[in-house]
Amino acid sequence: MPTLTKSAIVDAIYERTGRHRTEIKEYVDALLEVMIKVLKKDHSLLSCGLGKLEAYGKEPRKGRNPHTGETITLAARKIIVFRLSRKFRAVLNPE
Repeated sequence: MPTLTKSAIVDAIYERTGRHRTEIKEYVDALLEVMIKVLKKDHSLLSCGLGKLEAYGKEPRKGRNPHTGETITLAARKIIVFRLSRKFRAVLNPE
């Protein structure tokens, strides 16, 4: 399965707009920086027609090492969850 890279996004925008690639790359970088900054603050990022990215912290919890069976404590961490919008879900799964 192919992966969409940042350079592929820049190229796609360049083909649609004809603007300079360096200018487009700056815009894409700025957008990604804003998205990261918002998610680091545990805020949500909503894109109508696409979905919602939500970041939140998980508390430390007990786990088990599957090789040894030893009980360990897993550290607190942040995770990001993506929830599809109804419109995008309908596009992906037409009836």
